Amino acid sequence: MRPPSQMKWLSDPNFSAFKVGRRELVIHREIAPHAAEIMQKLGELGSAAQAGAGNRQSAFRLNLTSGLELFARRSRRGGMIGSILSDVYAGMTPRPLIELGLTVEAMRRGIPVAEPMGAMIEWIGPALYRGFFLTRAVRGMTLWEFMKTDDDQIVRGHVLGQARAAIDTMHNQGLFHPDLNLHNLLVTQARESFTVIIIDLDKARLFEAPLPAAMRRANAARLMRSARKLDPSGQFIDAAALSILRG
Repeated sequence: MRPPSQMKWLSDPNFSAFKVGRRELVIHREIAPHAAEIMQKLGELGSAAQAGAGNRQSAFRLNLTSGLELFARRSRRGGMIGSILSDVYAGMTPRPLIELGLTVEAMRRGIPVAEPMGAMIEWIGPALYRGFFLTRAVRGMTLWEFMKTDDDQIVRGHVLGQARAAIDTMHNQGLFHPDLNLHNLLVTQARESFTVIIIDLDKARLFEAPLPAAMRRANAARLMRSARKLDPSGQFIDAAALSILRG
């Protein structure tokens, strides 16, 4: 299978592009009037040493003067290379823009993802950049955080079932998430119930057809490794929970 073009925003009338100096911003037309403010706030985050939330401390909330709240994720490397290059990337097609196009299409297909609102690139040299990815802010906690804090077995079973349903939809709609883990499944509350959305599609790939069994197994294996690493004793995620997640 070959993935389709991931740059859907290029032909999407809902997005506009702005360029000021070394910064390039692509944002949803709903927040286009706040382009200058968004650029400034992201620029301040990029130049500051402050740590954010999330697994790599790269997540921040942006409160605009209009009252709208956005979620900004700063592109940041993990592993050994992250200790050297941190947030610097190379390439002429920046990953946050690819992720934006991919997430726009994923949402169009009905995959439960955080609503994409834009991306910003700051060029620091020839083919070298730092980047941010923007979504509409969502209140919730990661599946790992939820499993550690809620001990109601009925609620836990419901949330795990919602996580499994989100993964099944993702697979059936052709989305492969190579970094599927307990931090990238976000539990949110919808009215009187819970739902689960999939986040951090930075390395994801989108295909025109449902994923084959081998790719589904790879996603399941990655999720199981995440659970065992975070909870090796099974204190919070027991065999029954793993069975639901595995599908």
